[in-house]
Amino acid sequence: MWGVRGKEGKDEGVGERWEDMREQEIKGYRDLMVWQRAMDLVVRSYEVTKGLPKSEQYGLISQIQRAAVSIPANIAEGKGRRHLGDYLRHLSIARGSLMELETHVLIAERLSYVTPQQADAVLKLTEEISRLLSSLQQALEKRR
Repeated sequence: MWGVRGKEGKDEGVGERWEDMREQEIKGYRDLMVWQRAMDLVVRSYEVTKGLPKSEQYGLISQIQRAAVSIPANIAEGKGRRHLGDYLRHLSIARGSLMELETHVLIAERLSYVTPQQADAVLKLTEEISRLLSSLQQALEKRR
């Protein structure tokens, strides 16, 4: 779930107002499951790029790493903004980076730089993160 885990293990969702939600949060963006999974995706993406040829240092390697890092960074930055619209905009940017990362990994697979298994491991994470982002965005949109 995208929410913050409370003391009793229940998800604490979005309050009636953005300010109310921010006050209810215990620790912030690091408690968001979507951010945690995005951090896992960064690690997985860096592992995948280790096997790419050196000739891709400034090509696919750089693009994969940059797109992967952008996802949790934008989730965190949006969470830290004072306005709900800013949060939603950063979640949208994170989603765009997620799709960009998927594309780069699929290109690397087509070029036989990564195995289908390596690509699948990344793509399964991107699918999960996409669902988590959608849930979070929909919940926040309802509160506008």
